[in-house]
Amino acid sequence: MKTVLVALAALSLAGAARAEVADQSSQGFEVRHVVTIAAPPAKVRAAVLQPAAWWSSAHSWSGDAKNLSIDLATGCFCETLKGGFVRHMTVVYAGPDALRLSGALGPLQFTGASGHLAFTFKPGADPTTTVLTVTYDVGGYAKGGLAEQWAKPVDGVIGEQVGRLKKQIETGKPD
Repeated sequence: MKTVLVALAALSLAGAARAEVADQSSQGFEVRHVVTIAAPPAKVRAAVLQPAAWWSSAHSWSGDAKNLSIDLATGCFCETLKGGFVRHMTVVYAGPDALRLSGALGPLQFTGASGHLAFTFKPGADPTTTVLTVTYDVGGYAKGGLAEQWAKPVDGVIGEQVGRLKKQIETGKPD
């Protein structure tokens, strides 16, 4: 029940976003979120690279999103922890049109799953807007079934982050 409420809350944050578990099988799943943001692609890309400003602290290991960063020089989407750090994902492509990362987010790190998170930035019909597409493809092994257990909760978490990113860019506040 809690998972359903989290997913519904995340979808409500996303505004006019299109969100879905786009595909799933016994080998994994893909979630996809598409949202139009009132900012040009370069501004949206720059904001994505600052997760401390928009990622939810509730979905961080330290309990504080201010500890999150994406460093293009090292390729690390990392979080500083007291006495350590966690590498959430590794940047595998960074261009003006897209940002792609590889790895397992959150509790998926405790499974045999891995994923590919992609942010694609396309100019909207109005050149002052961006159509942002965020996909997260996850495959591998997880006890109890990867797609069956994880697709909907992961979709809810990614949807929440996309909604927060949109609000951060458009209003200066992610909440």
